[in-house]
Amino acid sequence: MSDTKIPGDLKYSPEHEWVRLEGDVAVIGLTDYAQDQLGDVTFVELPEPGDEMSQMGEMCVVESVKVAADVYSPLSGVIDDVNSDLEDQPELINSDCYGQGWLVKIKDFPAAELDNLLDATAYENLLAGG
Repeated sequence: MSDTKIPGDLKYSPEHEWVRLEGDVAVIGLTDYAQDQLGDVTFVELPEPGDEMSQMGEMCVVESVKVAADVYSPLSGVIDDVNSDLEDQPELINSDCYGQGWLVKIKDFPAAELDNLLDATAYENLLAGG
């Protein structure tokens, strides 16, 4: 567990998604813990730009050699962009989950919903079972 990467500048959901703010857009991906639990990612079914998300509503599906897993949106809002690189290279989620392996970008989210998310310390405590 101690070698799980948890960048301090991100917000986290209890369902193992991360959020990074870039201006008025939230970039969302799966945490290092999540990609490790999934194993080798083989396919990602992303939403379409313009799709509306609700906080903790289903956002996309990630399939791995082990399982097909629903991914939940940590924020409400509108899909601004999706990582189309994942169509041909879903393994980017495994190799660079906090960088090139991002999933979607959401705009028009209520800033107050960020308060529902965990900071790095709280997420680390969640993983530790605390």
